[in-house]
Amino acid sequence: MNKLKNAPVGRRTWIRRAVTLAGVPAASAWLPAFPGDAAAAPPPETPRPSGTTINTSDPKAIVDTTAGRVRGFVRNGIYSFKGIPFAASSEGRARFMPPVRPAAWAGIRTAMYYGPTCPQVPRTGWTNDENAFLFQWDDGQPGEDCSRVNVWTPGTGDGRKRPVMVWIHGGGFTAGSGQEQPAYHGENLSRRGDVVVVSLNHRLGVLGYLNLAAYGDQYASSANVGMLDLVTALEWVRDNVAQFGGDPGNVLIFGQSGGGSKVSTLMAMPAAKGLFHKAAVQSGSALRMSTADDSARMAAEVLAQLGLGASQVGQLHDLPAARLVSAMIAASMKFPATPPGRGPMAGRPTWGPTVDGRILPNHPFDPAAPAISAHIPMLIGTVLNESSPSQSDPLAELLTEDEMTRQVAQTFGTRSETILAAARKIYPKVRPVELLSLIARPRTNAILQAERKAAQGAAPAYLYLFAWKTPILDGRPRAFHCSEIPFVFDNTDVAAFATGGGPGPRALAAHVSDAWITFARTGNPSHGGLPPWPAFSTDTGPVMVFDSACAVEHDSDRELRRLVTQG
Repeated sequence: MNKLKNAPVGRRTWIRRAVTLAGVPAASAWLPAFPGDAAAAPPPETPRPSGTTINTSDPKAIVDTTAGRVRGFVRNGIYSFKGIPFAASSEGRARFMPPVRPAAWAGIRTAMYYGPTCPQVPRTGWTNDENAFLFQWDDGQPGEDCSRVNVWTPGTGDGRKRPVMVWIHGGGFTAGSGQEQPAYHGENLSRRGDVVVVSLNHRLGVLGYLNLAAYGDQYASSANVGMLDLVTALEWVRDNVAQFGGDPGNVLIFGQSGGGSKVSTLMAMPAAKGLFHKAAVQSGSALRMSTADDSARMAAEVLAQLGLGASQVGQLHDLPAARLVSAMIAASMKFPATPPGRGPMAGRPTWGPTVDGRILPNHPFDPAAPAISAHIPMLIGTVLNESSPSQSDPLAELLTEDEMTRQVAQTFGTRSETILAAARKIYPKVRPVELLSLIARPRTNAILQAERKAAQGAAPAYLYLFAWKTPILDGRPRAFHCSEIPFVFDNTDVAAFATGGGPGPRALAAHVSDAWITFARTGNPSHGGLPPWPAFSTDTGPVMVFDSACAVEHDSDRELRRLVTQG
């Protein structure tokens, strides 16, 4: 009996299953030469420590910031600072308001553990034992004083100008934190690349994206304060990272899933201009965001769930955050998870940024890439099996060829036979359950984003596909959503529950993390450990495939994408 439809639903499941297919190609253009186009050798790797040594008394672990002094610690030669406020608490009267800088403090503030995480929807992934094993989530402690940054650096106050890599977490726009996965830990990446790694928490969901503009001028920015938090965090980096050994003039923003959607959105925000210099989007190529009408309807439904009229909106500042989150969940049930035309990896549009003509003037990458960031090089990609139904359900592996064929026919009707033939030509040996997910074309939005970026004829885009399949859980997750993150952070042993650990994943992590490090340093991810990696062009569609053996392919699934997205 096929149990595919009964697989447990986690909070990321909408990302894997709610795939809306877009198919309007951008005009092709040859990319001109760009200053970072020459392949650059990766920095020499610092030997990986054989043990763990922690020092909480090193005087160099005390750093001056614009708000006061902070004290971190040293672990294996890398300085770590956690939970540093980049904005004041957003509780009470500050709810739904733009972020403001934190008040200065006297003396030395300890910064040794992660700060609060934004109150958010419960993580239903815990209900599936195997998913919990795979991800090993750390959900932290919720609190509205959550505007915090974490920093890992090889040296402080040393006058060095290291590249800065700012990680923006996933979870759509409603969930997640800078600590939720073991793979997010920045120590190994900082050591390997001699870079400064920054991660952060910010407002999410109802606290970050509730469009109350119709209820008073004071709420003019409420639909986008979650994104304004990110801008404020980047301003903190600009103003403070030099004290942590980083170069404020060389900042990469990178994020996965919802984090990639946030990166996509920052590319289109005037307030973010000049705060970053490269951008990497991992499984989160957002083309469109919510319209003002959409988010206004969601806000009205939240008020209805709380029993509040227009004259009672002020009470939102006094309600417990948990009650607001409950109302958000109930309101979300009234609307489709991903309205038509929004794209497969754009997050939930009504709980995310709103195109308001001011903070976010236009949709990020629709109908074109934003002119405001034309000079920013991009690294864009996905994993092979974004949708892996049997990850949570072993019985889904038993899906037969006939059952798979029927499901494709239900979706594509008379086109299904042609689509299946094209898919089997590219993937002749995969099981029916995997082929079903591959036909959904999770790469579509990533390629559209790269095409639209390339069409500007300015800074280059580089496209990748992470195809390495984990051996964990009998290999069922395959190259699953989030699976590239341990490799980007050089954390395959830290995240061994997802990778299996050991020399094989570690060797691939060297190639992947060096690509991200080199891109952060030069704007070009090419390095000596990889085959030559051309900038993306619509004509040839080069993509670096990361696997046990890395190779460049040239848009091998173009015909399948055309068949799936037509009509």
